[in-house]
Amino acid sequence: MEDILANINGVAVQKFGAEYSETRAQKLYKTMLTLKEGRVEAAKQGIESGVAIRVLVDGAWGFASVGSLNAEALASAVSDACKMAKTASSRLKTPIKLAETKTVEDRVQIKPKKKPSAILMEDKINTALSINKTTLGYDKRVKSCTIDYLDLTGTNYFANSEGTRIEQDKLYVWSRITAAAGSKGVFSFSREEIGSTAGYEVFDAETPEMIGEKVAKRAIKQLGAKSPKGGKSQVVLGPNVVGVFVHEAFGHLAEADLALSGGVLQNNFGKKIGSDLVTFYDDGTIDGAFGSFKYDDEGVPTQKTLLIKDGVVTGLMHNRETAQNFNAEPTGNARAENFRVEPIIRMRNTFMAPRDHSLEELVEDISSGYYFKSFRGGQANLDGTFQVGIQEAYEIVNGEIGDPVRDASISGNTLETLFKVDAVGKDFELWPGRCGKGQTAFICDGGPHIRIKEVIVGGSA
Repeated sequence: MEDILANINGVAVQKFGAEYSETRAQKLYKTMLTLKEGRVEAAKQGIESGVAIRVLVDGAWGFASVGSLNAEALASAVSDACKMAKTASSRLKTPIKLAETKTVEDRVQIKPKKKPSAILMEDKINTALSINKTTLGYDKRVKSCTIDYLDLTGTNYFANSEGTRIEQDKLYVWSRITAAAGSKGVFSFSREEIGSTAGYEVFDAETPEMIGEKVAKRAIKQLGAKSPKGGKSQVVLGPNVVGVFVHEAFGHLAEADLALSGGVLQNNFGKKIGSDLVTFYDDGTIDGAFGSFKYDDEGVPTQKTLLIKDGVVTGLMHNRETAQNFNAEPTGNARAENFRVEPIIRMRNTFMAPRDHSLEELVEDISSGYYFKSFRGGQANLDGTFQVGIQEAYEIVNGEIGDPVRDASISGNTLETLFKVDAVGKDFELWPGRCGKGQTAFICDGGPHIRIKEVIVGGSA
């Protein structure tokens, strides 16, 4: 396969005058499953394979993809990509240049205990049915349960005109379980995501019964909750909420392509934007984490990238193009969902570093506030404003975690909020998920428990 890809790059350079060419190929076995209330609504299984070709001609990118290794189809695709680049170059004010990287030749293998592609579809359906049965059977007030399941296994191949050749195994197992409960006109929602790059044995460590009970229990608990009082409040955030805050409110701003597009970090590099307790990383090297891999889709080794240290912006996430623009090193953050699309800058495992407080110490000094344990959803804008919905929350009264509250949210400006972080826990958790940015990427985010002395809490007036 690497020889085929190298030959394509040779054609792009020698026949069409490309100054750079890269080819990516994949052969992945994929399963998708959706189950609602014990009924299988969708079940698909198959092979997803193809080749992507990206070339740099006259300082402009050209891209083409083809779902075949047929010689004629590949020849046509490389021609199309080069023609596209030449057309684009005539409209380009500044030619694109790439940061230099080391040439790599490597084979990355994964050996799971339970390979998802070897598990029968019937067994995958039975796992989902077990989760569904436990969730709906936990309490008659649980009205619905939806389970989405996805697995990918196979191999990605990469070669470029600089001599890099990489063969890299891929393995992902992911599931999202959502449940809704209702009683006396009150409705609640609960969601849990599971993600693993180890193998199908993820369901041995966290059994279907454990997952179903966790989702159902949270939904039922929230039925008896009250709405929080809207306005500014002191809060403690659990690792699950810290993760989505780091990812949504800061992480996207630290993607160099969005920084160049006018994000608030463009002019804040080297400046203090948070308290001394705030240190953030994006790390693709954490063993077994859902956002980890050895090489990105530009053939660049992944790494641990420091984004904020003690409140000061120290780094951004780069591909080779933005690294050249910022006179920085590529960080291994170029990722493509599949062969049909070009790689773009994406997060990997993004988190806040722990410090030295226990959860009890974070809570004990709060006379009135909230403990937000688990998030429902989140979004952020390039101007730094953010909003995060909370699915599991509790009052804090006189230093004690108290009654549950529901339908809560936090919002504000990222830079203002980071300055208000006044205590950080010593615990640490990462949570798997999927991120959308025109393409879907598997990621992790997380951190320790933290305390924020003031943030806007959404709730009743």
